[in-house]
Amino acid sequence: MKKGYSKWDSTKYLTSEKRMQAYLDAAMKEDGNDPAFIISVMADIARARNMNQLAKDAGLSRSGLYKALSGEGKPEFATIMKVAGALGLKMEFRSI
Repeated sequence: MKKGYSKWDSTKYLTSEKRMQAYLDAAMKEDGNDPAFIISVMADIARARNMNQLAKDAGLSRSGLYKALSGEGKPEFATIMKVAGALGLKMEFRSI
């Protein structure tokens, strides 16, 4: 019998605000200097939530949100700030 493998989907494990925060914190520690990587993590968190509601909360269209968080989109900083706010996140800057 042939064994199949399913595609890894991190959204299955993002079941609480605490887990979402830990996931984003880990991503920032791993490679916080790679905007595409951080946007992909934010996209995972957004998919774990309700994308339609998140788009409304961020003041974006659903298609605009998908485009902004896709690997092909290059969202403006203001868009990332809107999405972060809609996710209940606050960006902070610290000395390194």
